[in-house]
Amino acid sequence: MSEMTQIVVTGASGRMGQMLIDTINQSDRTVLCGALERPGHPWVGLDIGTAMGGAATGVVVSDDPDKTFATAHAVIDFTSPAASVAFAILAAQCGLVHVIGTTGLSENDIGKINAAAQKAIIVRAGNMSLGVNLLVQLTKKVAAALDDDYDIEIIEAHHNQKVDAPSGTALMLGQAAADGRGVTLADTADSGRDGITGARKKGDIGFSAIRGGDIVGEHDVLFATAGERITLRHVASDRAVFARGAVKAALWGQDKAAGAYDMLDVLGL
Repeated sequence: MSEMTQIVVTGASGRMGQMLIDTINQSDRTVLCGALERPGHPWVGLDIGTAMGGAATGVVVSDDPDKTFATAHAVIDFTSPAASVAFAILAAQCGLVHVIGTTGLSENDIGKINAAAQKAIIVRAGNMSLGVNLLVQLTKKVAAALDDDYDIEIIEAHHNQKVDAPSGTALMLGQAAADGRGVTLADTADSGRDGITGARKKGDIGFSAIRGGDIVGEHDVLFATAGERITLRHVASDRAVFARGAVKAALWGQDKAAGAYDMLDVLGL
């Protein structure tokens, strides 16, 4: 597309919402055309620029997605599972590219989003960064190369305001490890250790979650056996890596056929 891509950001007041808005405004290929918040939020009715502590932009924060989506080419959505499902249905009706970075989605939520993707372009990923998506590929390859004598543990750390665990990225990594081993994650995931749990079950994929301070995101995939350990690691120190990936996905989707995509598609991996 030669014209500027018009993008709506949902959850505009959140950490990711504000980072996305800054990233869109800094790009020479995108324009912020709408900012959404839930009804009753104190930012509704305010110019998004002044609400964020800067100069007015002419974009007023709205609680009406129908009206806000009307002039857009894409919507970038890091909100909540229920909101993302509702936005997916509306974005499909409006013919928008819907980029979803929301985590904590249930299988039922994902089913509804995939149903919407039959008529729309939806890019959904638990993590939008290039580095993490490379880590996913590496995890799959290493898991395929090693047998189940190597215990797999996924350790993730995030800030103290994160509401879901394991993180979406940790689950992506767990799924990659399961795919590499040719097993299902549902049958092998172990994320509920507390008390007298007994010995570790061979072949399980373990998850541990750390929450504290302002940690942006750290993920380790540990392969451990008698006598050696292999660790694959990714550290994000700035949310801008996620925002840049999400904007890249919104641009990438503009000429694609309807369907459910992820960041591996966007990055050509």
